[in-house]
Amino acid sequence: MSLPPALALGTFYEGVMQAALRQFFSRATLEIEPAATPSSSLEQPLTIEPSPDPTTLIICWTGTRYKLHTSGRWAFTPHEVRVARAIGAVISARYRAILNPQLAAERGELFRGQIEDRYVGAFLDERPYAQDLDDHRVDRIASVIEMLRLAALSSYENRPISTGILMLGGSHDPSRPELAPRERVLAYLESLTSIKSFYRLADGVRTVFLADSEGRLLDIIDIDRWSMQMCPEAILEVPGAKAYQAHARATLEQRSVCVVLSPSREIKVFAEGAEVFAFRGAAWHLLDLKAKFELWAEAVGNGPLALRLFQMALDLADARDGALFVVVRDPAEAVPQLVAPADRLDICARPERSAAPVPSRREVLHLLEGRSATALDPSVLSTLASLDGAVVIDREARLLAAGAILRHPPSDEPELGDIVEGARTTAAMAASKFGPVLKVSEDGMITFYDRERVWDI
Repeated sequence: MSLPPALALGTFYEGVMQAALRQFFSRATLEIEPAATPSSSLEQPLTIEPSPDPTTLIICWTGTRYKLHTSGRWAFTPHEVRVARAIGAVISARYRAILNPQLAAERGELFRGQIEDRYVGAFLDERPYAQDLDDHRVDRIASVIEMLRLAALSSYENRPISTGILMLGGSHDPSRPELAPRERVLAYLESLTSIKSFYRLADGVRTVFLADSEGRLLDIIDIDRWSMQMCPEAILEVPGAKAYQAHARATLEQRSVCVVLSPSREIKVFAEGAEVFAFRGAAWHLLDLKAKFELWAEAVGNGPLALRLFQMALDLADARDGALFVVVRDPAEAVPQLVAPADRLDICARPERSAAPVPSRREVLHLLEGRSATALDPSVLSTLASLDGAVVIDREARLLAAGAILRHPPSDEPELGDIVEGARTTAAMAASKFGPVLKVSEDGMITFYDRERVWDI
């Protein structure tokens, strides 16, 4: 017995919904409670039910109840709730358009590109996917992302393409209100990519294209100059990689959104004064930097130290450099178990006498004996972090070891059949028994451990 078309289509899009939830909430367990009587319509809006447990998110849609549960201390954040709503908005809009041929013809752009890009666009501006689709508003953010996806597959003079665009929430450049509108205005569309040097006009790091709310190009700007001119007193509440702090600051004005294709072929999306999404490893990641920093800072118990290490981790991840930071709670207990005597900076170096003494690595590193991680120049701390091994610090920010190959007991060795992780991951998991750990991978991923895996960026 065949299903009615609307019901069959609804069943298909419920599968799409489940796949999207698993993608954006990969560390949560998804439980599905189907309705006793399946709904034949997706017209019902997605709702988020209140839950007394902050680690549980309940989503109701088309009569189906989805329960997302995460273990450990991570509670679902407002940004994660917005992602769930955005997913529902995009899928519902596509469903309504399919069942209405006239609407499908008028809003064909709803089906262009990757649907994951539209989740990002709806998170930042849900208006193109509102219940009333008759206003024909186009998702400019998803269109830009699609262009940058194509650019990421190309190169120019044997170098990866990097570029970016700042999309304003208004119709003019607020830094130059006196500028008269041009007679002919170009739109930021795929047709521009036929110009061979188009992407070279804005490198995405220092310079970006400037467009209005309708996607019309207004200018090519120095992002640092523009953001400082518009927000000279702004202090970013959310940490971010230093190379892109100007991009985050630029989005504090006019509900602007900045999308960048970085030299490492990562697509970055900035909004509301922070980097919100990153596309790497063939998947979108919701960063939630503010919530994750707060958890990290609470575990470290020293605000300036937590900020210094978190900022350093973001910069190293952006440069695709690996690192491992360990903040021990009880140095007297932890350091002898984790660090070999030759690597410890809290023990005075006593070089052996010989007829022809040769300086050792230990003697060189002891130039940093008694130093504080918060007092060191950031460039020096970054250099230490780039050494093979871990940087070990106590909660008072005292530097206890650098470039140390951490020891861990045989009981921490993976058993036969366990998933084998890299050496840095194994060391991070073992060290997290003694205090919070930040692991930076060379693929740009940052992971926080504290007796368990707490979060990833």
